Amino acid sequence: MLVYRNPNTLLKSKNASGLMKTVQAPSAKQQRLDFNRTVSQGQINKAIARYIVENMQPVSTVESPAFRQLVSMITCSGEFCICKSLCLCLKVEFFFAKQIVFICKMLDLFDEYWHKIRSIRIASTADIWSVHNKSFLGMTAHWINTATFQCQKAALACKRIKGRHTYDVIAAEIDHIHSLYGLSTKVTATVTDNGSNFVKAFQMYQPELLSDDDDDEEDEEVTFTNVADVLDTSTEEGIVLPPHLTCASHTLNLISCSDVDKWLLSNPGTKGIYRSATAKCTALWSKASRSTLASEWNSFYDAVARIVEIPMTDLSTISYRLELKCIGEREFQFLREYCAIMKPLTVALDILQGEENCYYGTLLPTIEVLMSKLLEIKEGLNIATGLPDAIVQAIKTRFASVLESNDAILAAQAAKMPVSSTTRDSSSYNVQDFFCFEEADDTFSTVETEVMTYLRTAETWMEILKQFPTIKEIYLKKNAATPSSAPVERLFSLGSLVLSPKRNKLSDQRFERLLLMRYNHWFEG
Repeated sequence: MLVYRNPNTLLKSKNASGLMKTVQAPSAKQQRLDFNRTVSQGQINKAIARYIVENMQPVSTVESPAFRQLVSMITCSGEFCICKSLCLCLKVEFFFAKQIVFICKMLDLFDEYWHKIRSIRIASTADIWSVHNKSFLGMTAHWINTATFQCQKAALACKRIKGRHTYDVIAAEIDHIHSLYGLSTKVTATVTDNGSNFVKAFQMYQPELLSDDDDDEEDEEVTFTNVADVLDTSTEEGIVLPPHLTCASHTLNLISCSDVDKWLLSNPGTKGIYRSATAKCTALWSKASRSTLASEWNSFYDAVARIVEIPMTDLSTISYRLELKCIGEREFQFLREYCAIMKPLTVALDILQGEENCYYGTLLPTIEVLMSKLLEIKEGLNIATGLPDAIVQAIKTRFASVLESNDAILAAQAAKMPVSSTTRDSSSYNVQDFFCFEEADDTFSTVETEVMTYLRTAETWMEILKQFPTIKEIYLKKNAATPSSAPVERLFSLGSLVLSPKRNKLSDQRFERLLLMRYNHWFEG
């Protein structure tokens, strides 16, 4: 990540380990080529490999006469040769192996630090992506840099899965990837979507915990086990998955689509107007799909919000010229109320899908603030008066485990995120002022002095954690996970650019290597 300040000043960038390094800013003027520089063959090979990986070009590009002519014209002193596609593939394998070793060494450093303070842990995300009649399991790792307290990440795998995506297949692959990087005992949680195969995989392969009460029981009932059953499950022995967290963004999407749509169609006061208003909007969008304007309407909410921004008179004129039924005043009022109610949900989604400094501690405060803002909107509604209450109830139902989670509370408090349901009146809903709370009285009764002092401290910057070692341990452990599985979704977005239809003959292993090096920006480290 580059932080640009001035064309003539220095830039600061982060390498794969999260350490800052200083590089010279590019000059505003066009640079002259120096043909007298001495460049080694290894530097040329690495530069070509970086060009192929970072720009997601086919490996066969090096065989192109135009490419070879271009490189030969930008010659430097000394003899060199342009590697061919087979040679480049071998070099890509070499650089990929170096990347794996580097990530493992970096995680070993965290392992040493873990033995000192017993808090450094790593979280992962996982999802399955299907493209071109193929399926891939993608996984990313996330942790917090102990020096800067910034979120760090790395892509671990994008492995081909053949056959059905059953829970046992998913469990075996996740466990294998964790073991490959030595993370089997270090992962605090794995974040996935709400798919039944993922949910069952983590339910079936959780470690068995024995309580003290079980050890003290003298009259324990004797149970008999069939030897055949033990032999049948011998292949699954040793598979243990970390705790499971479901993607908060996916859950909010289910509420925004399924629960909201179900309530609007089941309520007699909104059923008819919801159908008529959306039907007229759909007709307008169908006409607009022939223009470039349609490309900007990339979701149902955004599309409705664009219509609401148009004055009623102009909207009627547009519908008349397109020979469409005009949207009535009551329908227009319904659409305005719909957008007002759904706006906080969109802001919450943006917060939870963030990747830079988006800790697990942001989840619980985001949910509580979202419910509070929805209840505030209820006062100004005339048509969809019961929709905010329905959404709040859906949030309480789908996020019941989070609202009752001690880990979520600890993560939020350690990150100095407010956990309260009382908010100020606010008409704007951007990310900056989404979290705005009334002053609360400090009513701590029986807490440790360090915890009390930390909670009363006004500073919110992360450096303050160095003064509170206990809070620092909790923060590093509980906030390693991300609230959503958006990082692995971004991995798949890059994958669609690497595995394009014109490159469908790319082998699964080579695709994974090219994708991981591109996602991790290996050549920029």
